[in-house]
Amino acid sequence: MSAAMWTIVAVAAVVIVLLYVVVTYNALVRLRNMTREAWSGISVQLRRRTDLIPNLVESVKAYAAHEKSVFEDIATHRATSISATSVPAQARAEQALGSALGRLMAVAEAYPDLKADANFRHLQDNLSEIEDQLQMARRYYNGAAREQNIRVESFPANMVARSFGFHQEPYFELDDPADAAVPHVSF
Repeated sequence: MSAAMWTIVAVAAVVIVLLYVVVTYNALVRLRNMTREAWSGISVQLRRRTDLIPNLVESVKAYAAHEKSVFEDIATHRATSISATSVPAQARAEQALGSALGRLMAVAEAYPDLKADANFRHLQDNLSEIEDQLQMARRYYNGAAREQNIRVESFPANMVARSFGFHQEPYFELDDPADAAVPHVSF
């Protein structure tokens, strides 16, 4: 082969490598943005839930004033949930808040007049809807994180990812699978 032919082959190889880097970079950006969007979906549902909790607590307080420790526990865990700044911290805060909400629902079960109250039933329905939305948002986030993590770890995309500062995203997981269950609410 002549020198001109070697030059053409070398230029073609460089173009192919650059094209691969550009395509891989764009795919990584798309996955990172999907993960961020998925996290915002979880964030919206968590905010809806934390905004609903004070109304739920006030409804139960009217009937069960002597259950002060349950109310204080919920307030503490709600504040922790609002201030969580990372996925693992948010998962821990949600686990604790879910447990506290379960205790609140147990207190509510002990008061038949409260269970019959239309406002309380409406709040329970809203909480149940939010919990369903949270479950869907968690699945979407974890799917987006999985896709990004696969791309970031896969060869040769991992070289591009490392070069441009892409990293794995943590999954939104609960330490105890029993905490994932929606608190039992019966009418």
